[in-house]
Amino acid sequence: MQIRLNKYLSECGVASRRKVEELILQGRVSLNDEIVSQLAVKVDPLSDIIRLDGEILRQDEKVYYLLNKPRGFVTTTNDEKNRKTVLDLIRTKVKIFPVGRLDYDTTGVLILTNDGDFSNLLLHPDNKVPRIYKVTLSKPLSLKDKERLLKGIIVEDKKGRFETVYPTKRANVVNISTVEGRNHFVKNMFKALGYNVMELMRMSYGGIKLEDLPIGAYRHLTKEEINSIYKKYAH
Repeated sequence: MQIRLNKYLSECGVASRRKVEELILQGRVSLNDEIVSQLAVKVDPLSDIIRLDGEILRQDEKVYYLLNKPRGFVTTTNDEKNRKTVLDLIRTKVKIFPVGRLDYDTTGVLILTNDGDFSNLLLHPDNKVPRIYKVTLSKPLSLKDKERLLKGIIVEDKKGRFETVYPTKRANVVNISTVEGRNHFVKNMFKALGYNVMELMRMSYGGIKLEDLPIGAYRHLTKEEINSIYKKYAH
């Protein structure tokens, strides 16, 4: 797959895209031993040899992890309160970051990667990527409130709604799906109707599920899972 040279250089950590364009125009970048003078050049990271000031540049390998997040971990790359972060659960030499957030006490599906484009694809509101949650409430959900959640209510000065609300065998447990990515969205929706969320687990994100992945464990996403995300949501 070919990408623009300036994007490749920035992803190698050389500098911002604007800065690397200056390096190209200064004649400091070569492609397959020929000096590059045009900004619109595209390269194949797998087969082309790109050099800056004579030194070969290589991208970090793109990695994609699925973590079954446990309680008691913050979804950030570092924490000012020195709490444990989700990065403490994954062994990798590559610098990665979580795609979106799960609250400190929320469990379940969390994707981590070093691929900014993949992350943006999942997070961009226009792509309407579905999230499915298992929600344990402080009391059983009434039929009236279920309909209100499906129709839409105002939370934080903006209308929000669930795509689906499914009951379970337990009266105070429901499975819901939403395409919203606002912080604390699920908790705030129920809170607005007088329910406290006692437990919250994300069961699926963009069709990627935990299956039998134990709590606190992680695995690499498969090529099929990654391709399915691009097929469904890339425009």
